[in-house]
Amino acid sequence: MDKRPKILLADDDPDLLEMYQEILAQLPSRPEIHTAISGARAMAMLEAEPFQLLICDLRMPKVDGLQVLAIVRRKYPQLRTVALTAETDEQFRSRAYALGVDLFWHKPGTEQETKMFLECIESLLGRDTESGFRGMQSKSLVDIIQLECISQSSSALRITNGPLTGKIWIQDGELVDAEAADLRGEPAFHKILSWRAGNFEMLPVEPSRPRTIFKSYNALLLESAQALDEARGAVTAEGAPQSAASPLAQVSQVEGVEFVLAMKSGQAGDQAARGLENPERMAAWARQSLERFRALGDRLGAGPLEQIEGFGLQRHVALASQRDTEFCVGWKPSLVPEQVRDLMKKVLALWAS
Repeated sequence: MDKRPKILLADDDPDLLEMYQEILAQLPSRPEIHTAISGARAMAMLEAEPFQLLICDLRMPKVDGLQVLAIVRRKYPQLRTVALTAETDEQFRSRAYALGVDLFWHKPGTEQETKMFLECIESLLGRDTESGFRGMQSKSLVDIIQLECISQSSSALRITNGPLTGKIWIQDGELVDAEAADLRGEPAFHKILSWRAGNFEMLPVEPSRPRTIFKSYNALLLESAQALDEARGAVTAEGAPQSAASPLAQVSQVEGVEFVLAMKSGQAGDQAARGLENPERMAAWARQSLERFRALGDRLGAGPLEQIEGFGLQRHVALASQRDTEFCVGWKPSLVPEQVRDLMKKVLALWAS
């Protein structure tokens, strides 16, 4: 049986439909992509067969994208939805999120924006809908924060969990403030992240909000995950209990670490992680990268592979092996190469101990 995910792409511009078909064809999940030239046609196609994801332009004649999304949310509550637009009006964004869309995205204009768009779409295709925070559709609060930050958006999130209420402010893709009861800043953010379910809503942007949070969103998400692990006992990627005093826990507390992934050599699916929402995808990439560099080293006669380092604007990544374990560690972008190399030595030493 064909298990490829099915995407419905709705836009009134035939040229854009063709272009986005080509872009979405690059997704690792190799989705089956269908197109609709109007909102009415999209609704008819949704009636005829099931889809996993709808990507809908907001500006369409007769039945516009917001109308389509409103109908879809009522009739197909499990369908993942993405609002795609060239509009910069924040009112469109607020209205789309109020309808429960999973992602609001300005049409990508650069290679980097396209790459981030594809990463977000692949993440949505891989998400289940069992539990989490709800606008009108289940989603993880971590997902919501990551998508807002990756897309460099500005927003205010209000989160409620029974009688508890908290707010998180994001400005141009960076966490700037949080409030929960009498807590403010990082403590409030960690408190909100400890809530496992609830409701959220998008509020108007507050560009003048004073900044109380200065760490990256990845670092804060990792810290929250560590605190939750220590409170209830950490688990491996397979769900097995893991002591808070384990080598992985110690490694994740090294200064500058944003995530850590440990994999058994040659055993696909055998990995443990902290700070990663989808460790399986990262593990597949890390194993493939290590294999390719080892093969290159063999051809060049360069000897055994010791370490691979990559440095980017949003994050640095280092890959290394130690006995029967392979590591993929994400580092803060503020670190210089020499610091990453020195800290990787500490990571490997902690694991060995």
